[in-house]
Order: sequence, then structure tokens, then C-alpha cells
Amino acid sequence: MIPRYESAELTAIFSDRNRMRLWRDIELAVVRALADTGGLDAAEVAPLFEREVIVDDDFVERVLAREAITNHDLAAFVDVLQASYTTAASRFIHFGLTSSDIVDTALSLQIVAAMELMLTAVDHLLVTLRTQSYQYRRTVMLGRTHGMAAEPTTFGAKLALWTLALDRERVRLVRARRQMAVGKLSGAVGTYSNITPALEARALASLGLDPAPSTQVIGRDRHSEVIMALASTAAMIESCALEIRHLARSEVMEVQEPFAPGQKGSSAMPHKRNPILAERLCGMARLARSFVVPALEDVSLWHERDISHSSVERMMFPDAFQLVYYMVTRFDRLIADLVVYDETMAKNVANTHGLIYSQSLLLAMVRSGLDRDVAYRIVQEATTQVLNDAGELGELLMKDERCPLSADQIEALTSLDRLLVNLDPLFDRLRALEGSQWISIS
Repeated sequence: MIPRYESAELTAIFSDRNRMRLWRDIELAVVRALADTGGLDAAEVAPLFEREVIVDDDFVERVLAREAITNHDLAAFVDVLQASYTTAASRFIHFGLTSSDIVDTALSLQIVAAMELMLTAVDHLLVTLRTQSYQYRRTVMLGRTHGMAAEPTTFGAKLALWTLALDRERVRLVRARRQMAVGKLSGAVGTYSNITPALEARALASLGLDPAPSTQVIGRDRHSEVIMALASTAAMIESCALEIRHLARSEVMEVQEPFAPGQKGSSAMPHKRNPILAERLCGMARLARSFVVPALEDVSLWHERDISHSSVERMMFPDAFQLVYYMVTRFDRLIADLVVYDETMAKNVANTHGLIYSQSLLLAMVRSGLDRDVAYRIVQEATTQVLNDAGELGELLMKDERCPLSADQIEALTSLDRLLVNLDPLFDRLRALEGSQWISIS
């Protein structure tokens, strides 16, 4: 990932230094489990735990230099780790294990850590969205279908639906994290030929992981679920960002991205205040989706393993997490600081000249006994007049002798409050989510 979009925390999680620290921890966890269960002499391996081998930049450089000879990163790591001790007990490092035991288990730990960071950001965004949805609960605006004026909604209702959508994404992310909280220490083809299932469970428990039945590698369906959950979250944010872009257009101007002092929207036109962040989020979602296909293709490996997935995952996981984490955190800021022009929203509703009530008037005519198609044509003809600047829909129907509705009925039907009276259950859904699983943010 280029520095422009990087999170320092995620960069640290997927760094060579952290990866090798995890490799070290897994190797030592197995030795400790062997000693605790009598598989190795506890006194003999005790020196391995008396002094911690520091995995710093120098250690990483030594591993990389060794890898230039071995052409095998884990084998090079084991060589350097063993050489870092002055005790003969170092020969028990990597005892009964294969490379994927260490590499796959460490990758699980990295993904779990990255997912926890992601979920914290998602929870914060959920709180922001919910707060803003309550604030704009009664802010009436046009609902639009096919880009055309439909019936009214509220900006708060729009945000409430975004909140509920993100909560569904959270469920997917939590499930994906749970699927990845596993490791494997079952040896060359996963048959426990040198490490017992009980020992594997003991060592993995010390790392906070459960055992995963595996071949030589953990099944990549788990990994693909992570990528699909990230891509789905990105798509959800993209749908919201796209809506903000439409509402920010000059001829609509119902919302606007925050515009800081000194900011420039265009190098050529000083008046421009472009929705650059929303556009950026839409673009980044395209990249996030691009990882889904290689993640699914990684599921199919030769026999008990090959390493065609390895090169993909080295780039895919760091970049996918960086992309979506950036999207979540920046979308949080966008929603928190979004400029909402409620007066313009009201003006755009008024500018429909009553067209937003066409369905209510149609149904009332049908209820009065008029054939539906006849009623539809009466209302449609009146809407055509409205579109030709002939007046308000309700007033035109009052003058139409074919309309069976009284003036009082038409006036009652052309009421915003009546159209929006049933929105409360939507916000009740938000209240039901409060405190259920999200983090607590003051």
C-alpha cells in the first residue's frame, strides 16, 4: 500500500518484524507445550525461555540475508533463530513442525489483530451514523428512484438505513474473524505424525487460537471469507458515498463535504467544492472488490498443498485491510462533518408542486370506488400539467370534475406528516441495536 492511504497500526501488524515475532512465539509455544506434556525434558529446554530473542530490524535483515541462500523464508528464519541462542536446546526449535504450521498460524494471528482494529473503526462509524440519523430524523427531503423525484423521506431515515446496513457488514466481519481465529500444528500433511492433536491444542490455546482440521495448510475458504467481508463492507460504504456525490451536485446541493479553510476544489475554478472524499471512497471500493477473485482462486490448491496462494496473500491481506480501514475511518469523518442543507431539501420537495402525493391521491380515488386505471389516468394527466408549470397537483385535481375527492380530502392527502408518520419503527430498530454489541464511545 502506498503511504498516502496507510494506517501505521496495520503496517505494523503486517510488517516483517511482527510476522517474525509471531513465528518466534509459535515456535516457542510448541517447545513449551512439548516440555509441559513430557515430550521434551523441561530442564533441558528451559534456557530457551530464560532470554528472549529480540526480533528487531537487525534480526529481520539477518533472516533476509539467509533467505538469499536458502531461497526459503521460514527455513532461513529457523536458522537465524537457532543461531541466536547459545544453548544446545535450540535444536528443538521447529521440532516436528512444517513451514505452514508456523506461517499459517502466524497469518491467522495477523488477520485476527487486523480484524480487531477494523471492528473498532466500524463500531465508531456505527455510533457516528446512528447519532447523525437521530439528528436528522425529521429533516424532510425527496426520496428519488431512477434519479427522479419519488415520495419524500427524511435524511435521518436515509442515515438509519445506512447504519443498519453497516451493522450487517459488522456481522460478516465478526464471523470472518471467528473463522480465522484458528491455527494448525499438525505437520507435513496434517496427519499429526509428529505432533499430537492434544499438544497442538495446548500450544494454540496459549496463542488464543483453536485448532483447525487441515491438510498441510489451513483451508483457504476461511481466508476468502475475510476478503469477501472486507469487500462487502467497502461496497456498502461506496453506496453511501455515491449517494452523497449525487446529493452534492450543483443542481441538487442538499449536502456538501466539509471544506477546510485554505482548501482548493479546483486549480482552475475557484468556486469548485468537489466531493473528492466520496469519489475517493468509490474508487477504493473498486480495488477492494478486485481482491475477491484471487482470494477465491486461492481456495483450490494441489493435493495437500502448493504455494500458489502465498504470493497472492503477501500482497492481498495487507492491501485489502489498509484499503477498507481507510474507507471506514474516512467515511466516519465525512459523516461526522457533513454539511446538510435542510432548507434546500425542503425547497426541492416544494419544487415538485405536489407530485410527491400522486400515489396517495391515486389510492384515495380507488378507495372511493373509481376503477384503478381510470384513477391512474386522471392523476397522470394532472401530473403532466404540473410538469408543464400549470400549477399544484392538488389544486388541479380539485378543478377536475372526474376526481371523486373533495377539497378537504385532497388537502388532507397532500400532507408531509401523513406520508412520514410510519417512520418510527425504523428508528426503533436503531434503538434495539444500542449497547447490544458495539463499543461504548463517550
